[in-house]
Amino acid sequence: MTESGNPSQPPNVHEYNSGHIQVLEGLEAVRRRPGMYIGSTGERGLHQMVYEVVSYAVDEHLAGRADAIDVTITPDGGMCVADNGRGLPVGAEEPVGKSTLERELTELSWGSKPRTGYWVSGGLGGLGLGVVNALSSRLTVEIRRDGHRWTQDYEKGTPTTPLTRREETSEHGTAIAFLPDADIFETTRYSFATLSERFEELAFLNGGLAISLTDERPERPVRHHHADGLLAYVAHLNPYPPSLVHFPAIGFESENQDETIFVQVAMQWSTWPQEEFRSFANSVRTHEGGAHEQGFRTALTDIVNDYARRQRHLSANDEDITAEAVQAGLSAVVSVKLARPVFEGSTRTKLGNPEANAYVQEVVRQHLTDWLDRNPDEAAAIIRRILNSSTG
Repeated sequence: MTESGNPSQPPNVHEYNSGHIQVLEGLEAVRRRPGMYIGSTGERGLHQMVYEVVSYAVDEHLAGRADAIDVTITPDGGMCVADNGRGLPVGAEEPVGKSTLERELTELSWGSKPRTGYWVSGGLGGLGLGVVNALSSRLTVEIRRDGHRWTQDYEKGTPTTPLTRREETSEHGTAIAFLPDADIFETTRYSFATLSERFEELAFLNGGLAISLTDERPERPVRHHHADGLLAYVAHLNPYPPSLVHFPAIGFESENQDETIFVQVAMQWSTWPQEEFRSFANSVRTHEGGAHEQGFRTALTDIVNDYARRQRHLSANDEDITAEAVQAGLSAVVSVKLARPVFEGSTRTKLGNPEANAYVQEVVRQHLTDWLDRNPDEAAAIIRRILNSSTG
């Protein structure tokens, strides 16, 4: 088993080229039933359009090829998402004769980008860019790749200009600017606060990735960059140092031997009565929890009871500490990245992979037990806080 894995630097980085497209269907179905693809035609679906484009850029970060994403709300109410990744492929494909870029934007496809090592995707798994194009009144894509700048324009999913090679450049990356179709969406006004909150979340989950957001309606820039990842996220959830039971927070990560599951955990107890818990799968917030959350909670309760008995905080006749007492005052973030996530329900907010349950349990049992044994003073303070909660 490889500990402290880093999915952004996999051992073998595959090339990203025209051979990764598998056609499913055209875009007319998206315009007929947009809610099936982005959840709604209200504000939630409007913001999902942005998340799908940003998700492509995050995938480039996970492949080790991008470390910055710049998002701009333009004065006309449109959106521009730019990254410094490899740039979408522009080569022509046989026998169809279209560029890979055009196929990516006009056909629903699966697995269009290799997920080097993990093959993870936080969006619609290769469908996202085509869906965004279909639901935009206009879209412009600008690619810097293969020594040149390339551009192409679209309207409602249909190309209106050919892919055009522009001036030479040594830069690389993709910029996609789009205007949501007002005939489809109930509102086309973005919430700066909603977008900023999600981008900060992504920055926490992908340490080292910088995401900036600028609102030109008027200008209101913000930049999220958290090198400490989930530890910084827990600090964000626990902003009052006097209430902390222990410092610093507990953090650990691990990937399985097959490099198909990567687990990150950060956690910290405070004297506050409520729990603050966040779980994610491939950077998608799993509001309904699922296998990874169940694995964490199961292991956590078992470990606390085992440690309390080993250290004689509990006698043989004492009942086990309840899960509710263990979780009181706990701020925790659990993030998993999986090769093949299985989400339950159309909202994609509950993870169903049983292997995630088993592996999260294994990782938590190993690392949290080791932390408690190596930090007896902090561990004793945590157990006292939990026991006070169970009797309170």
